[in-house]
Amino acid sequence: MKGKLLVIGFGPGSFEHITKRAREAIQESDVIIGYNTYVDLIRDLLINQEIVRTGMTEEVSRAQEAVKQAEAGKKVAVISSGDAGVYGMAGLIYEVLIEKGWNETEGVGVEVIPGISAINSCASLLGAPIMHDACTISLSDHLTPWERIEKRIDAAGSADFVIALYNPRSGRRTRQIIEAQNILLKYRAPNTPVGLVKSAYRDREYVQITTLEKMLEFDIGMLTTVIIGNSTTFLYDGKMITPRGYQRKYTLDRNEQQLKPHERLKKENEPWSLTQEQALYPSENDNLSLEEKQKEGTAPLTLATEALRTLQQNQEIEIAPILNKEDAKVEKAVFQQESILEFAISSGIANKKFTAKQMKLIAEIADEKGEIEYTPHHQILLRVPTSHPDRVTNRLKNEGLLLAPIGDVAQVKACDFCDEEKDESIPYVNEIHKRIDGLKTPKEIKIGFNGCAMACYGAVKEDIGIVFRKGKFDLFLGAKTIGRTAHAAQPVAEGIEKEKIVDIIERIVQGYANDGFPNERFHKYFKRVKEIEGFTYRDVPVLVTEQVICGE
Repeated sequence: MKGKLLVIGFGPGSFEHITKRAREAIQESDVIIGYNTYVDLIRDLLINQEIVRTGMTEEVSRAQEAVKQAEAGKKVAVISSGDAGVYGMAGLIYEVLIEKGWNETEGVGVEVIPGISAINSCASLLGAPIMHDACTISLSDHLTPWERIEKRIDAAGSADFVIALYNPRSGRRTRQIIEAQNILLKYRAPNTPVGLVKSAYRDREYVQITTLEKMLEFDIGMLTTVIIGNSTTFLYDGKMITPRGYQRKYTLDRNEQQLKPHERLKKENEPWSLTQEQALYPSENDNLSLEEKQKEGTAPLTLATEALRTLQQNQEIEIAPILNKEDAKVEKAVFQQESILEFAISSGIANKKFTAKQMKLIAEIADEKGEIEYTPHHQILLRVPTSHPDRVTNRLKNEGLLLAPIGDVAQVKACDFCDEEKDESIPYVNEIHKRIDGLKTPKEIKIGFNGCAMACYGAVKEDIGIVFRKGKFDLFLGAKTIGRTAHAAQPVAEGIEKEKIVDIIERIVQGYANDGFPNERFHKYFKRVKEIEGFTYRDVPVLVTEQVICGE
């Protein structure tokens, strides 16, 4: 009978954080092999298994004994705290098996059972410090030369990783954590947030927040995990937080305020985003209504917008310690996340001609760090790092340029009306643009507008197509603009009176904005609801391509 090796990571050590499979594996085993402390941590899960204990530095002998017992036909549990594949026993087990010529088909069975690693369990007690790229480095030079460990710390520091240091210090090994601090101070500010967690989720749990400069003033031992933030990590209300990215992107939103977080800060797309509106600071106009505040431009900001404005102004954020407040001093940390303003620029709805002066201004604003992108929809996308968005947008507007938000919004795309010579329908497209352009929608929606029956600008290929013909309007709905089954919009009405078209389009788009599912494209919305403003959806015929045999 073949034996089996169950290489188990049982997490931080608390029963509620041991996975169901890890519990089952421990209880179905004939033999439990582990470091003394680990055996004690899971003792309440043991039944009548044989127990093999060893000291801290006897990992190889544990692995050899486990393989020997499994080859004798037993089911052997090799236990590690955290995850068995992260500084645990999984690698050693495979090394011993390989040395013996093991293969999976004929040899003993091996199952590696994952657990919660220390970087994850400790991070959860600190807040959210590893939301961006992170690495783990063990400071123990028992098996790795210190020179190599130094190189890894230096590389991680220069690359701005969030760093989790394992095995930072022991009774005999005290200099490594000091040298690690010195290396990282070459790349990180002294006030970079640092979290110290000892015995996470165990009886003697110890959590301390400090800074890179001050961290050696606190107790750090073998059971401590040290998490060092990157250049954007900050502390808020005693929690260590690393943003998910180095940049926050803004676009324009003319409904409430000129500048707002881009769509990735929408609550349904990013549950972590701060979207609850509230006034953060008292002001002299607090007795005004929300509508009056909006007119004055002093309406409450969202928390996300206020946080981003804080970044732009490079303000300082206070660090508050979680535990041992009597030992920790309040420091200052600078949140260094970059803010990117992004929006669309056009020369106008009907006018498609940029002046040399306008182009020069766009290039000047973009400078070396900005980005200019031309789109198929007669717009230029501008992305530019800025701490003063109003200055950027005002300069462009003063030069006669039309600005629009980007992302999941309604956008009006019109032809040039034969260089504006066929101008009878221009007032209607201008009014449509005024009412709906930039309106937040479940997914980006494009409204195409053609000034004559030639429809040379492809209105019928957009989500909503409007064609001016013989003094009236034809309407097309639900084009599928991408994919193998792409198709033009359905003709749903001919001869709509001029005075009705603007209201009809506004109601259609507003209905989609209100009733569309998150991320649901307009053609899918039309198919789902079947009828919009009295216009009925019809199934699009599916084209079948026959496989023709050569010669027939």
